[in-house]
Amino acid sequence: MKIRELLAIESIELSGSATSKKDALDQMVALMAKSGKINDVEKYRQGVYAREKEGTTGIGEGIAIPHCKSDAVTRPGLAAMVVSDGVDFDALDGGKVDLIFLIAAPNSEDNVHLDVLSKLSVLLMDENFTKGLRNARTVEEFLDVIDMAEADKDADTVTKAQKTEVPAAGKYILAVTGCPTGIAHTYMAAESLEKKAAELGCRIKVETRGSGGAKNVLTKAEIAEADCIIVAADTQVPMERFDGKPVIQCKVADGISKAESLIRKAMAGNVSTYHATSRGEVDNLEEGSDSIGHQIYKHLMNGVSHMLPFVVGGGILIAIAFLIDGFLVDLNALPMEARGNFGTITPLAAMFKSIGGTAFGFMLPILAGFIAMSIADRPGLAVGFVGGAIAANGTSGFLGALVAGFLAGYTIRLLKKLFAKLPDSLEGIKPVLLYPLLGIFIVGVVMTYIVEPPIGALNTMINNGLNGMSGASAILLGALLAGMMSVDMGGPVNKAAYVFGTASIAAGNYNIMAAVMIGGMVPPIAIALATLFFKNKFTTEEKKAGPTNFIMGLSFITEGAIPFAASDPLRVIPACVAGSAVAGALSMAFNCTLMAPHGGIFVFLTVGNPLMYLIALAAGSAVACVLLGVLKKEVTK
Repeated sequence: MKIRELLAIESIELSGSATSKKDALDQMVALMAKSGKINDVEKYRQGVYAREKEGTTGIGEGIAIPHCKSDAVTRPGLAAMVVSDGVDFDALDGGKVDLIFLIAAPNSEDNVHLDVLSKLSVLLMDENFTKGLRNARTVEEFLDVIDMAEADKDADTVTKAQKTEVPAAGKYILAVTGCPTGIAHTYMAAESLEKKAAELGCRIKVETRGSGGAKNVLTKAEIAEADCIIVAADTQVPMERFDGKPVIQCKVADGISKAESLIRKAMAGNVSTYHATSRGEVDNLEEGSDSIGHQIYKHLMNGVSHMLPFVVGGGILIAIAFLIDGFLVDLNALPMEARGNFGTITPLAAMFKSIGGTAFGFMLPILAGFIAMSIADRPGLAVGFVGGAIAANGTSGFLGALVAGFLAGYTIRLLKKLFAKLPDSLEGIKPVLLYPLLGIFIVGVVMTYIVEPPIGALNTMINNGLNGMSGASAILLGALLAGMMSVDMGGPVNKAAYVFGTASIAAGNYNIMAAVMIGGMVPPIAIALATLFFKNKFTTEEKKAGPTNFIMGLSFITEGAIPFAASDPLRVIPACVAGSAVAGALSMAFNCTLMAPHGGIFVFLTVGNPLMYLIALAAGSAVACVLLGVLKKEVTK
C-alpha cells in the first residue's frame, strides 16, 4: 500500500486558512469526511479532540499530525492542508503550524495501513520533503512530491537492509518509543533518535511500540551490552527488563524535538540507574504508581534543585560582603547601633550584600514555585511563587515555603479537576485567568490566616532554640547533620541535611552550615588518604582514582566518594559516616561558623575560627581513613 492510496484528492487543501487550533481540526475532519471513509463524523471528531488533549500533535517545524483510531473509521485515510498564514497549534516549539496531515485509522486487527502511516510520519522529518509540499501549486504536484519521496525512502530502506556491518566504535544506546495511538509520534521519535545518534557517532537500536505491536524488540543480550537506554514513551512500556541499567525516561515528544540532547546525555553517562519494583513496574514513571513518600521527595527535590543556584550564588556574595567589612572595619570601634549594619558599612561590601541579598531573597519563592510546578505543571508555578513570597515576608520562613509549595500544587490539581467539564471555548482562559486568579487567592488566604500563625511560631521557636544551643546538644546536632551528609553522598538524606544548613544561614545560624559542609568534605578526603596508606585494600583502578578525591573533598563535592561506596557500601559508608560525625561534632565544639553555603576551601576566608575548622576536618578525615583501613578487606590479586 502506498501513501497516495490513503490520500484522496478531495481531502487535500493547498490554500487553507484557520483562526484557531479547533478551527483547523474541524476543517481537517471535514476534509477527511469528503473521502467517504468516516461513518460517524462527530464521533471521529471527538476522537481527534481526545487525542489532542493527551498532548499536542504539533511536532514543531510548522508541522502537525493529528490522528485518531476509531470505530467511526471504515477505511484508513489521510487528509492534508497547507495553511497559508499558519495557525497557533500549541506546537512543541511554540511556533505556528502551516502543514497539517490528519490520519484516520480503523479500530480493527488489520494494520496493513500502519506501515504507510509511519512512513509518512518519518518523511515529514525531512525538510526538503516538507518544503516541496508547501511549495506545491496544484494537488497533482503535491501528490507527485509524496510519490517521489516515498520511492526514495523505499529504496533507502532496501539499501539499509542489505548492510550487515555494525559500527564497533562509540557508545551503544538502546531506545523505546511509543505514543498512546501508536501511529505517528512513535516512528517520528525513532527516526529522530536514529539520525542524531548517527550524527554523534554512536550505535543505536530503537524498539517501536505502535498500534501494530512492538517491532525491533530489544533482546536480553543487547540490553546487557547497552551503555544507556532511552524510553521516550507516553504509553506503558515493559520496564523490568531494564533493571540495573542507566535509563532516561521522557515523553515521546521529547524523542522528536530533543533527540540530540537525549543522545548526548546518554553518551555522557550522567544518568540514574533504573530499579524495578517487585511488581515489575517502574517506580518513578507516573505519579499514580509512586509511593506517597517518593512523590513527596520527587516534588521537594524539584524545588530544592532550582533553589540551590540562588542560595549558593547569593550566599557566597553575602559572605564576601561580611569578609570585606571584616577586613576594613574595626567592629569593636563601632557604636552598638552601627554593628547591626555589618556587611553594608563600606560601599564595596554594601554592593556585594545588595546583589547577594537580592539573589538570596528568591530562595523561598523559587523553592515553593518549583515544588508546585512539579505537582501541577506550569499553572502551579505562579501560585507557588506567591505562596513562597508570603512565607519569606512573614515569619514561617523555610517551613512555610515547603507548605506553600505543596499547597499551591495540589490546589491547582483540584482546580483542574473542577474545571475539566467547562466548555472547550473556555480552554484558553484556564491557564491565564482561572488557575492564577483562584489559585493565588486560595493559597494567599490559607497561607496568611492558617499556615503563617502556627508555622511562624514554630519557626521562631526553632530558630531561638538553635541560637541558644550550646554544649552537648550543639555537638550532638553537629554530629548528626555531618553524619547525614555521608549516608548517601548526594542522595535524599544528604540533601535533607544540606537544605537544613542553607535554611539556617538564612536564619543567621552559621555554625550549622559549618558542620554540614565539613561533613560533606570528609568522605572524599578520607578515601583519598586510605588509597595512599592502605593500598592493599583497593584495586589498581581505585588507587589511580584516589588522589583526585583530595580535590573533590576540598571543593565540597561529596559525590567523588560514590564509586568507592558503591563497590563496598557495608564498609565504606559506615566509616565515612563516623568520620563525618566526628568532624561535625568538633566543628560545633570549636564554635566554627560558615556564612557561605558552598565552596569548600574556596570560602574558608568566610569561616569563623578557621584554624580549628581545619583541625576538625583533619580529625574527621583521619578517623574515616583509619576505619576504612580496618573494615575493608584486602584485595585478592
